Amino acid sequence: MRLRLPQPSSSSSMASKVVLPVAVVFDVTAFALAIAAELRRSTAQVVPDDEKEYTHCAYDSGIATGLGVGAFLLLLASQVFIMSVTRCYFCGPSIRRGKSRSCTVSLFWCCWLTFLVAEMLLLAASVQNAYHTAYRGFYYMNDPSCEVLRRGVFASGAAFSFLTATLSVSYYLLYGSASNSGYAYAEEEAAIGMNSLS
Repeated sequence: MRLRLPQPSSSSSMASKVVLPVAVVFDVTAFALAIAAELRRSTAQVVPDDEKEYTHCAYDSGIATGLGVGAFLLLLASQVFIMSVTRCYFCGPSIRRGKSRSCTVSLFWCCWLTFLVAEMLLLAASVQNAYHTAYRGFYYMNDPSCEVLRRGVFASGAAFSFLTATLSVSYYLLYGSASNSGYAYAEEEAAIGMNSLS
């Protein structure tokens, strides 16, 4: 089996100049939306009705839900984009065993792990933020318990989004460097040389 030693092509260089900015824009926007959602998460207070017979929960604007969903979708788009370009690692060209391959595989699994955690946090926070307590309580009895999203859930999603962005970009750069530096196997060029016997 022979190793193919290609020179980095101009097309791959141009692809990197397109892939990285798009992925970074998606990731940075997702991070910013998650932070904005944390700052604008819904709050509630118990207020009486006009006749002061009942009390109910009054919520402010639920814009944080839309911001959280936007961050969820942008992070998903960035992850799918990076993985489609690299063919999800396992469907692309093989990389020779060594430090580069080990680092690439580690970054691949780590970015998927942080991505799943970030998506679960953003989705759960968006759903919880959209939930409003609907029942009422008597004015002279205990006030209803107004359900609101805990502080820090969107912020945790933003932190894991930033970590996912860092890991996925590092994975893409290392994968591209290993593929273009001659570590890819040329399976179709593998051949066994035989000498003719006279």
